Amino acid sequence: MTQLEFDTAQFQPQLVTLDGQTVRYQAACDIPYVAQPVDDIQQLNIFVPAAYFEGGTLNGYTAATAPIFMPNTVGGYMPGPRDYPGNQQQPTNSKTLIQALRRGYVVVSAGLRGWSQQNAAGDFIGKAPAFIVDMKAAIRYVKANQGRFPGNTDRIITNGTSAGGATSALVGASGNAKFFEPALAKLGAAQATDDIFAVSAYCPIHNLEHADMAYEWEFNGINDWHRYKMDFSGAQPKFTPWAGTLTAAQQAQSAVLKAQFATYLNSLQLTDTAGAQLTLDADGNGSFRELVRQTVMASAQTALDQGVDIHKYAGFEVNAGRVTDLDLTAYFVSITRMKAVPAFDELDLSSPETKLFGDAQTPAKHFTTFASEHSTVPAKLASYELVTNVNPVTYLLHDQSTRAKHWRVRHGAADRDTSFAIPLILVTLLQNRGLDVDFTLPWDTPHSGDYDLGELFTWIDQLCQP
Repeated sequence: MTQLEFDTAQFQPQLVTLDGQTVRYQAACDIPYVAQPVDDIQQLNIFVPAAYFEGGTLNGYTAATAPIFMPNTVGGYMPGPRDYPGNQQQPTNSKTLIQALRRGYVVVSAGLRGWSQQNAAGDFIGKAPAFIVDMKAAIRYVKANQGRFPGNTDRIITNGTSAGGATSALVGASGNAKFFEPALAKLGAAQATDDIFAVSAYCPIHNLEHADMAYEWEFNGINDWHRYKMDFSGAQPKFTPWAGTLTAAQQAQSAVLKAQFATYLNSLQLTDTAGAQLTLDADGNGSFRELVRQTVMASAQTALDQGVDIHKYAGFEVNAGRVTDLDLTAYFVSITRMKAVPAFDELDLSSPETKLFGDAQTPAKHFTTFASEHSTVPAKLASYELVTNVNPVTYLLHDQSTRAKHWRVRHGAADRDTSFAIPLILVTLLQNRGLDVDFTLPWDTPHSGDYDLGELFTWIDQLCQP
């Protein structure tokens, strides 16, 4: 048996209960998915419905046809440990795993490195592109072991939230991209491909090199911000309220970034479903802004149809049960600004994203020219090649990868973590490339994920059931 060949003797019968229902499954845990790991996190767990070991079917699937669901636990680009049903420690998607097993899916949970990890020598071992290299290596392991455990390797679906959503989107966009080959070879990844069938991404924090621009395009002129400081040093994360007002210098920077976004958006040459160009003028207005407005209105209409009072948020006009108008600026004011300027490439290198782009000896780096030129601390600038290659948008602008054919993207209509423009750019590019896209802004939903698993799994079943 070769080092990366799965041993079926590792499976052990397990039981877990959720909402009064017992789920029987087989588990194989703590399996290294690369031949030369640099950290113990580079292991995965495999969970298979018990029916498939008994010659049975579940939800119309067999051991050969069941989709392989690969959720991750990445958040803030920190380490995303492998998960298991019944896990009580954060981060975990335990309930998601259990419900996926109940639905008949084979579930694979891989541990992924993050920016905070260091080895015994004190070197950082989880800086970009480690998170996506590990995800690709896990997928290659699964594909290389096709037939050694149940599940259809032609039906791999990834899932994640926030930075985990970005991980899911990036692996879906960058299948078999050459940029990652040296890192995969160094780890001794399995000899297989890493393209996937479908992507589920909740509020993906991606397109980082343009996210500051997009944020100011949305929130320019809104100067008060409030959020929570996050402390992950203990057993459970702690959240402390934190607020402020943009300084005069930050307000000036906001105007510059807003103007830069219009230039960037126009360079993408996006088109709507009718083939019309999506653009912005120098003031940030235009057909792309109208697309954002119409998308928010559609979210509000869905909520209104369900009996929800949408006037929790400002700007809407309703006539005879229909949302007939929206003052988008008023809506942005009502959902409130969350971050100061810049929102992601913080000038003092304190954001998770700046830490993502450090290297083995450097804790953090800027990843935009704007932040580098305005930095308030001594700082280096991450390489352009690295930054662009961990952006899923890059692989939709250039034909250099095998892209997933099916995409489901959700971004809450009350999400303030990144601009609505960021997911809309992603899904518009996907549509422009002829890919299958299911996208909405769920009403009154903040930065979060896995809140509509029934709908997610129905989408998967429509794609995968024989």
